Amino acid sequence: MSDMENSVQVLSDRLKKHEGSIATEEAVKTSVVLPFLQALGYEVFNPGEVIPEFTADTPGKRGEKVDYAIALDGDVKILIECKPLSVELDVKHLSQLYRYFSVTNAKFGLLTNGRFFQFFTDLEEPNKLDKKPFFSFDLLDYSSNSLAELKKFEKSSFDVEGILANAERLKYTSAVKRFLVAQMEEPLPSFVQSIAKEVHDGRVTAQIRDMVGLATKSAFREIVRDAVQSRLSSALESSDRNDTEEVQAGASDGIVTTEAEIEATMVIRAIVRAVIDAKRVSYRDSKSYCAVLVDDNNRKPLARLHFNRKQKYLGLFDKVSEERMAIDDLNDIYRYSDRLRKTAEQYTL
Repeated sequence: MSDMENSVQVLSDRLKKHEGSIATEEAVKTSVVLPFLQALGYEVFNPGEVIPEFTADTPGKRGEKVDYAIALDGDVKILIECKPLSVELDVKHLSQLYRYFSVTNAKFGLLTNGRFFQFFTDLEEPNKLDKKPFFSFDLLDYSSNSLAELKKFEKSSFDVEGILANAERLKYTSAVKRFLVAQMEEPLPSFVQSIAKEVHDGRVTAQIRDMVGLATKSAFREIVRDAVQSRLSSALESSDRNDTEEVQAGASDGIVTTEAEIEATMVIRAIVRAVIDAKRVSYRDSKSYCAVLVDDNNRKPLARLHFNRKQKYLGLFDKVSEERMAIDDLNDIYRYSDRLRKTAEQYTL
């Protein structure tokens, strides 16, 4: 996990934990927006780079301000407008960005409420801010793909032409995804009608439309479910093959890795994957305990599984030395999620 990804994850966790106290616009700016810009590599305490209360005279609106402007090499590149967390971002909140975009050299506008970060540019008309974002980043629900797109706005790799070249594709991809998600929940009559014509021979009556509408929602759910199950099955099959090979190799030394130890390792992987790549977590069994390691390195212990006795113990390493915690079943491991993540954070670099 890169420094940027790790910083975004920490910020996401903070927002989840303190969402209730980050309500006002000022709280959003200081607790979320500035750390977000810092995660992207910008010097938030350099007023020549991250300019607060940026002012540019616009026709009929002399002295009006936007919350921040990001300048690189003395040239304004991004204009930022912030809103409270409770505000649902809408085109009406674009007014200041819209006016400033046409009188500065900025190529991007960023509208945010601390959770959603919407990026705008001028794909429709030159020097005129579009009314719809070409990219939106949800701090509480993001994917590896959206992180990859966000990385393009890092200071170290910021390339206006490169971002613009990809912006139109992103715009339509995002729009299609929003449309399809909406159709999954409540398909439009026109959408149902077009599907009905494809799957039904004969006249499409109201009864047929109703039936196809219900079938459409069911089909979407099944497609998503099947895709998830397929990915899980592939991951588990791969993991089982690797685990079986390791168990067989260990058995010749009188060391037998149990199913409980393998399953406990998988639980720990799931817990710490928000901090480090799950692929970095593995186990190394011995006669006295099963070590859960990062990078298969004994100097990077994540936990120890003392499962060879009737009373099972989970060894934790977030303190000076190993601390053994008695557990009755594998579900008890989740009680120590914070401590496991704290240990994992030591190995993020």
